Parts: sequence; C-alpha cells; structure tokens
Amino acid sequence: MRVRWHHALLALPLAFLLLFFYYPIVSIAKTGLWDNGPTFRYLLGVLSNPYYRRVILFTIGQALASTALTLLLGLPGAYLFARYDFPGKRFIRALLTVPFVMPSVMVALGFILLFGRSGLFTSLLGRDLGILYSWKAILLAHAFYNFPVVVRMVSSLWQRINPHYEEAAMSLGARGFTLFRKVTLPMLYPAIFASSMLTFIFSFLSFSIPLIIGGYRYATMEVAIFTTIMTLLDFKTGAALAILQMAMSFTFMYVYLKSLETYSRAEEQRVFREPVKLSLKELAGIRGVLIGFYSLIVALFIVSPLLAVVYHSFTYGGSFTLRWYERLFDPSYNPIFGSNSIRAIGYTFLFGFATVLLSTIVALSVAYASHRWRFKGKTLFDALTTLPLGSSAIVIGLGYIRAFHAPPLELLGSPFLIAAAHTVIAYPFALRAISASLKKIKPSLGEAAMSLGASDVRAFLAVELPLAFGGILVGAIFAFAMSIAELGATYMIYKPQYTTVTIAIYRYLGSRQFGPASAMAVVLMLVSLVGFLIIERTGEEIW
Repeated sequence: MRVRWHHALLALPLAFLLLFFYYPIVSIAKTGLWDNGPTFRYLLGVLSNPYYRRVILFTIGQALASTALTLLLGLPGAYLFARYDFPGKRFIRALLTVPFVMPSVMVALGFILLFGRSGLFTSLLGRDLGILYSWKAILLAHAFYNFPVVVRMVSSLWQRINPHYEEAAMSLGARGFTLFRKVTLPMLYPAIFASSMLTFIFSFLSFSIPLIIGGYRYATMEVAIFTTIMTLLDFKTGAALAILQMAMSFTFMYVYLKSLETYSRAEEQRVFREPVKLSLKELAGIRGVLIGFYSLIVALFIVSPLLAVVYHSFTYGGSFTLRWYERLFDPSYNPIFGSNSIRAIGYTFLFGFATVLLSTIVALSVAYASHRWRFKGKTLFDALTTLPLGSSAIVIGLGYIRAFHAPPLELLGSPFLIAAAHTVIAYPFALRAISASLKKIKPSLGEAAMSLGASDVRAFLAVELPLAFGGILVGAIFAFAMSIAELGATYMIYKPQYTTVTIAIYRYLGSRQFGPASAMAVVLMLVSLVGFLIIERTGEEIW
C-alpha cells in the first residue's frame, strides 16, 4: 500500500509537468532544430543576425542594470523592516509586496500616468522627462516590480543574524560602516545573491514592460519571440530564439537554485532578533532625515505608480467620477476585447481558483516527496520539478501553440489549457512556500504517529498537513495572485470569450482608454493586497 501511495504521489506532478511543460518545450525544440532533418540553420541565423544579437545583448544588459537598481532601492528597505518596528508595518510591507504580483500591464499603466506626455510628473515639472518609451522606463519599472523580492529576502535573513557577532566586533572597536562591511554584510551575502539572481531572472524574462513602455527599439528576447511569431508568423526563427532564451534562463535558474540552498541554510538560524521601536529622538536626528529621504524615494518610484492608477480610476476630465467602475458591471458586449467586463472578471477568478487547486496539489506532492522520501533519481526529480521557474510565459504560450493545435491534443483556445498555463507559471511559487513550511516540521512527529499504528497517508493527513497549513495557504494565495496577473501566455492561446482582466487592461491601453483600464487594475490591486495582508498574518515567507 505504501509503495502504491509513493508511486501515485510521484506520478501525479510528473504527469502534469510532462504534458503541460516538457512536451510543449520539446515541441519548440523540434520546431527550431528540425527541417526535414536535424539542423542548426535557424539557430545560426539568429546568432548571425545583427538585430537579434543586439536584442540578446540588450536583454542581458537591462537585466543586470535592473538588478543593480533594485538592490540600491531594496537594501535600505530591508534594513528598516529587519531592525525597526513602527505603526502600520504589516500593512506597508503587504502594500510594498503588491507590485510583484500586479499585472505587468498595470505597472506600464502606472508609469504612463506618471511619466507620459500628459502624466503627473510631466504636468508638475512643465516638461517631458524623457523617461517613458526608453531604457530608463524599463529599469525603473523592473525595480518597481522586483523591489519586494529584495526587501523580503534580505530582511528575513537580517533578522536572523546573531547579535553576538556584532557585539564581539564592537568590543574590538568596530563601529558604523566598518561594522556593517566586515561583519553584517558577509552574513547577508546569501540573501543578497539569491534575491539578485531572482531579480535578474524576472528582468531577463520580462515581456509586457519592455513591450509597452520600452517599444520595439528596446525589445528584449521575450518581445522579439512574440513579434517574430505573432506578427511575422515566422515560427522557425521564433522557436530558435526561444531555444537560446531557454538555454540561458535555465542556466541562470541553476545558479539561483544553488544560491537558494545557501540562503535557506542561513535562514534556518534559530536566532530571531526582535525589531526595536523607532524613538522620537532617532526620528529627529540624522537617522530620521535619512529614513525620510528614503521613504520619499520609495513613495515616488514604488508607491506613486499604484496611487496614480487609483487616482485615475476615479477621475474623468479632472472631475471625480464612478463611470469607470460602472463599466465593470456593464453586461454589454465590448468590441475592444471581444467580451464584456463581467465575463472578464468572472473568467479571471475562475482561472485563479483553478490555478490554486492545481498548483496546490502538484506543489504539495512534489514538496512532500522531495523532503520526506529517498529514492533513486531524487536529484533528477528535484531538477525536473523546479525547472518551470526558469521558463517564460511567452515560451510557454509558443509551446502550447505548437503542441496543442492538432489532434489528438487539440486544446488550443480551451479554458483548460489557460488554467494549465497559469498553473505551470504559478506552481513554482506555491512549491517554494509549501517546501519551506514542510522543512520546519520535525520528521519525528510523523514517525511517532506511525509508531502508534497510523499509516503513512494518515500520519501525513492528521499530523503534518495541519502543521503545514500556513505554507499551503501562502502558496495558494501566491498562485492565485500570479494567475490573475498573467498576460503573456494567456494572450497567445486564448479565445475572446475567455478574455481575462489583464487582457482587457492591455486592450484598453492599446486604445488609450486609461480610465477603464485603471478601474480594472484597482480591482486586481485590492485582491492582491488582501491576499498579502493574510500572508503577513500567517508569518510565513514566500521567497
């Protein structure tokens, strides 16, 4: 019975990933490397093309620059959240996490409303800053998007640094920046490197931000793959470019996973330093001035895009209005996105709940098998089940077009295929949360239950599953948030009747209708904020 249970639990996630991740990936490889026989013609064609070479170099360069800018903005925030306690800390922490799961089209909308020709900053300064539709907008938007990753990962480890090390260094005369550089910073390296790699990967695989606020002049590999396939209808070249991107992203993902192991070991320290309350004396001194200056920068570049979207959703012609929210409940057909707002919201939540169910089942199976069992090929199993984290939405969309467009698996345009794509994208984040939760459970608890006659399954359901509920809840919330924010893969495989809110927002942006786009974005923002407030209450980490 135990062997059957083990085999079934292992077979479930592998079958799902083989069908909806690896089979589409193989289809892409076959398209790019096969033309009446094995060939490297299309790969060599991409590498020899000056345009594609420039796109590849720009993709790597902007990812490096975005990572550096994100660290510059995020490290002071990590220090504040790790060392200090202040009113509204949980709410602010949840609010600052919202950008990470916001639809990338909403991020683009926020920057258009701030830095566009009719934007807030342009109006206040009386001139166009030249940020929008440039590489500067891409870097700022990526920093906005990935800021929560650095803040949460680094602050989590910072709180676990044993204060005795710093006290010993201080007794030897180390103070201020010297103490930080020689003692604190080296112990933060695992979190800094892991968060940097994750930020780099997300920036490397970014699609909507370069497409909307960068333009084709600043196209990344994601944008080039999309336009080559969807506009030029050149599947061979697009597949070859996708193969190059996958090879690079999987390499970066391998480095990230190795860094994550080091980070996880560092995070397991039992010491947890309680944050201290900010005193009025500190706020009135130089430290208070620095905190105020940093808060202003965060407000300008992290919070203001969110506020700009909220403000614009309630205005029309400079006056207060609710007309954009009335459109959310308008049952009439909208030709802009081929459906109506109510159906778009309904399908968004339907795909979200389906993603939660599938992601939780697959992630829980993988996490339990990985952390509780030893079997032949376990290292390979771990690698195969974590590889989706290194894939992009556009590559998944391309794979689905190639793999599911003809019998016997003619699923293209099906809502089930959209749910599968969302699950592949969201499942790695659910896996991370559930794995972290299961690691905290002592194996002896399950063994004690089995020693009293409980089966393997019953011991897991009765003892370990309730203890891991916090991690499962966090993984489910994160999967839901990732699903409602997804655009790239959905845009490539959907039919108009299955329009989601993110696609509707993208269509509104294309027709320059920022009001209804803002109202829809606010709905997603509120849903994500509520989810992350719940995460803050659980005390579980999501990275």
